[in-house]
Amino acid sequence: MATMRVMVVDDDNNICEYLRLYLEKEGYVVEIFHDGKSAVDAFSKYDPTIVLLDVMMPNMDGWQVCRELRKQSQVPIIMLTAKGETFDKVLGLELGADDYVVKPFEAKEVIARIKAILRRSGYADNESVKKVEFEKLTINLTNYEMIVNGKAIDTPPKELELIYHLASNPNKVYTRDQLLDEVWGFDYYGDSRTVDVHVKRLREKLEGVSDKWALKTVWGVGYKFETK
Repeated sequence: MATMRVMVVDDDNNICEYLRLYLEKEGYVVEIFHDGKSAVDAFSKYDPTIVLLDVMMPNMDGWQVCRELRKQSQVPIIMLTAKGETFDKVLGLELGADDYVVKPFEAKEVIARIKAILRRSGYADNESVKKVEFEKLTINLTNYEMIVNGKAIDTPPKELELIYHLASNPNKVYTRDQLLDEVWGFDYYGDSRTVDVHVKRLREKLEGVSDKWALKTVWGVGYKFETK
């Protein structure tokens, strides 16, 4: 998969770190800039795939940065604005921005906008397909589908995310806490029994399908997707 580099330009450090956390979890490489001038100066060296650009910044605001970037590149730009007025949206689009998101926003919305713009910008869908395949098993996280023995199996999203995470790293042992953090996310307030319940349900769907792989318990540690 091609490396997707996201340039985040915002003077609010909390927003920057919030976006970094979720973007890196999605596999993007993130570079943070807290003012417009440093972002413009570093742009050609960093060569981002897409830019997330705050409007209200001191010294050089987002409109000015957008103008400068458009002089040298057609890189996709998403404006981040605290204002919802039509004027701001129209101005951004007229200056060459591809989209805008109004603060406060959910990281999932920003990521969805990024993916949509990258598809429109010609990045092959194949590059972003998240799929792993084993004997009699295909786990496709892009369309949230699990195929077992040639048949689509009804699998709730979190179960599918869990088996995809394990199967993407065969034979690697994960503790329950690691799985809670990496699959459910840092903001999930649950206990490790949540993982056990999801593994139990997955085992019911996968037990005995193949002798080439298995969802294994590592006693006293956690779980792994074992391949032979």
